[in-house]
Amino acid sequence: MVDWKKPPKLFIPGPVHVVPEVLEQLSRYTIGHRAKEYSQLHGDTVAKLKKMLFTEQNIFLSTSSGSGGWEASMRNLVKDDETVLCCMCGAFSDKYSSVAKACGKNVDELKVDWGRAVTAELIDEKLASGKYAAVTFAYNETSTGVTNPVIEISKMLKEKYPDVLVFVDCVSAMAGLPLKFDEWGWDFAFASVQKAFAIPPGLAIFAVSQRAMKKAETVPNRGYYFDLLQFAKAAEKDQTPTTPAIPQIMALNFQCEKMLAEGMENVWARHKKMAELVRGWAKDKFALFAEDEKYASNTLTAVKNTRGINVAEVISAVKEKHNAAFGNGYGKLKEESFRIAHMGDITINDLTELLGWIDDEL
Repeated sequence: MVDWKKPPKLFIPGPVHVVPEVLEQLSRYTIGHRAKEYSQLHGDTVAKLKKMLFTEQNIFLSTSSGSGGWEASMRNLVKDDETVLCCMCGAFSDKYSSVAKACGKNVDELKVDWGRAVTAELIDEKLASGKYAAVTFAYNETSTGVTNPVIEISKMLKEKYPDVLVFVDCVSAMAGLPLKFDEWGWDFAFASVQKAFAIPPGLAIFAVSQRAMKKAETVPNRGYYFDLLQFAKAAEKDQTPTTPAIPQIMALNFQCEKMLAEGMENVWARHKKMAELVRGWAKDKFALFAEDEKYASNTLTAVKNTRGINVAEVISAVKEKHNAAFGNGYGKLKEESFRIAHMGDITINDLTELLGWIDDEL
């Protein structure tokens, strides 16, 4: 019987499993969001995030889901008479385009089949027209388990299209995959904390370049809740424009401290090691949904259901017997695939146990 007070251990692609020491951070006494104590917490957390993301530019904390990043980038950084190129390779990069349209922006779409990556060459072909003010893409497409070649894309953009603003959805990448915001020349990157940061949902992180902030000054009708100029104004006092999710920020500070002590290269290597374990199992028992393994994600694996198993029944059985949950395919990929997260504080031992439980049901 379902009992929300005794939830399963999560191996879904977010929210992911949260360890007890993180939960303890959420239980601290709260503090006033305009008090000096909050400013201390905020400033320290932002400083740690800058180290993690290799940036000297702007970090804003948004009390929203990561989806707020889609709207914030469009409302603040694209004028109504400009055109944005949205690169689409799965459900969430597709939604970026939908949100851009909902914000009244002119959108051109670059689509590839789900399971494939968006390459620098494909983007170059579209941008060559010279008509675009900005380009969007997902670092890591959560619906398909595909990591786009962001280093190659970023290098091409810097060399050939330096005036095009670069917006990157990093929701299932940030903290788990390498991210060097300044070096790669990005203008807006965002994520939510319930993925590789392994914190309960309710908070998003925006990294914003200085040139993006200058652009925002020229864009009318930026709205209120996601107005980047208001974020910047509040940041001068190490605060947020509106009341923030203080418990999540306390937990974020803790997680940032832990990962920086581990070393980001080691964090990324740990995620890669977990991914290799799950990919090896997936290739042995099924197949990867990613068409080319070199683009397979190191934070989650999408497994192609080549055996035609009833995914929902296996998920239910594992949950019933072991109180653990992995994910069915997303949207149109339901039952055609399933997804296993290996990010945040999930361990090799956790994954080995889960894969054994799935094997028992095959």
